[in-house]
Amino acid sequence: MFNFNTKQPKILVIGDLMVDHYVWGKCDRISPEAPVQVVNIKNESNRLGGACNVAANLSCLGAKVSICGVIGDDDMGKWLISELDRLCIDVGFVVPIKKRPTTQKSRILVANQQVLRVDREDNNHIDDELKNEILSMLSYKMNTFDAIILSDYAKGVLRDDLTKEIINLARSENKFILVDPKGSDYTKYKNATLLTPNKTEAMQATQIQIKDDESLKEAMLKIKKMCNLEICLVTLSEDGIAILDSKKKLIKSPTISQEVYDVTGAGDTVIAALAFGLSSGLDIFKATTFANAAAAVVVGKVGSATATLSEIISFLHNGAYANSKILQHAELETLLPSLREHKIIFTNGCFDILHRGHIEYLQKAKELGDILIIGLNSDSSVKKLKGESRPINSQDDRAAILSALECVDYIVIFDEETPRDLVRLIAPDVLVKGSDYQGKAIAGSEFAKEVKLVDFIEGKSSTKIIEKIRS
Repeated sequence: MFNFNTKQPKILVIGDLMVDHYVWGKCDRISPEAPVQVVNIKNESNRLGGACNVAANLSCLGAKVSICGVIGDDDMGKWLISELDRLCIDVGFVVPIKKRPTTQKSRILVANQQVLRVDREDNNHIDDELKNEILSMLSYKMNTFDAIILSDYAKGVLRDDLTKEIINLARSENKFILVDPKGSDYTKYKNATLLTPNKTEAMQATQIQIKDDESLKEAMLKIKKMCNLEICLVTLSEDGIAILDSKKKLIKSPTISQEVYDVTGAGDTVIAALAFGLSSGLDIFKATTFANAAAAVVVGKVGSATATLSEIISFLHNGAYANSKILQHAELETLLPSLREHKIIFTNGCFDILHRGHIEYLQKAKELGDILIIGLNSDSSVKKLKGESRPINSQDDRAAILSALECVDYIVIFDEETPRDLVRLIAPDVLVKGSDYQGKAIAGSEFAKEVKLVDFIEGKSSTKIIEKIRS
């Protein structure tokens, strides 16, 4: 589905390095000293957090990853380094500081519910000496990376001046630079390739209340202008990712349906997948499809915030669409960027009472390319075209029968009398119609690269079969 470059992308993550510490316990009583739960600890574990989780996601995808930030000269710092080493993440840019603790978020959970969080951290900006040391290291190595990710959690590493200098350095080397922003002032991220704010963060940064597509586009245009971004996008949680194209048109890349178990770390997965995709030669639209799929894999797991490349590809092929070739419009829109690697054939029809003529017509259509997509008239659409007595078979039954044909790849049901809007969405390489359309206007033909007319088998039609049965 995705034609990745054969080279292993080299990606540098810069930001706030954190440890997520989890404490699981049981509570059977309230303390006699204060109205609080008494938690009997049963288990504890550490996980990579903040910028470290972004790096872990990249490592799982197969990137060659380096990470830059600061840790304390303490046990948590040593654990963090050992865990990054285990994932083969280069820690040569990590600086230990004696008087600064490693950022640690401890979450106390009782019966799988978080009852308390305790943070150990120093949010003060790193000093000038350390800032200059980091910049010096990066200046020497910046040209070796394909992309840079700034993972800003406002813990003091990405101070304004350092952030601006890193972005300018990366752009001078023509590197992708992606930012997971923090706070309401985005000016320090000016000239980045893209930012990944969610809807709430975009509202805070622009002071625009996002309530519909129009206000969303207004906020995105403001962020794009404010930060002089090459690509402008906003993450929309279960609604996917919104992007402004080169003509400033708002395009939404929807999520792929998946049962959600744990959303922890989904944002880190999205920015990691975007950087991996762009560094591997995907355009932004394919990269967002890839990122949405990666996020879908992550939220479908419990207690895990990473997805491997094979899991994502498997999910797209076998998870999202395995049980049916029948797609909703949003699912088709998500899948289209990867389908465009192949020659797409489109045809449409009612296909009421499938017969030999239909099958040979579809087989001939498939021979014209790689992927055959059928636009299937809905029941209401068939009634408009054929009368109240049609269809004989419901749209679900007709779609199920068509999906059993080997030559058919995907089926999309549409309600309109013509498939013009669907053809515009798909923009197929070849639009196929029956030979009876010779000399007639064909709906949507202006959106296809080529139109082909295919001969029907004489005397074979659903209408004639129905008439024969009735007589």
